[in-house]
Amino acid sequence: MKIRTGLTLVAILAASTGTTAFAQGAGADTYKAKCAMCHAADGTASGPAGKAMKVPSFKSPEAIKATNAELIAATTNGKGTMKGFAGKLTEAQIKDVVAYIRTLQK
Repeated sequence: MKIRTGLTLVAILAASTGTTAFAQGAGADTYKAKCAMCHAADGTASGPAGKAMKVPSFKSPEAIKATNAELIAATTNGKGTMKGFAGKLTEAQIKDVVAYIRTLQK
């Protein structure tokens, strides 16, 4: 009985870890395809497009303090010179991108 319970817990843990890794992978893929051209691969907006449009870095104190809901809203509806991605990305894709952005801030 203890072995079965232990195996069940291991399976649940593995499944939840795999889902998180998939979400970050999907978020990274979407970020690279849709965001990196302006925000740069590392989120610093240090490329030519980011500098030209004065895109803020995701590593700035303001971006770090922003809630996930605020980042989701900015991505969905647009902010500043960035047009929103509503209708272009699903809610799940936007959430995955925000989760990936958080990894860039570390």
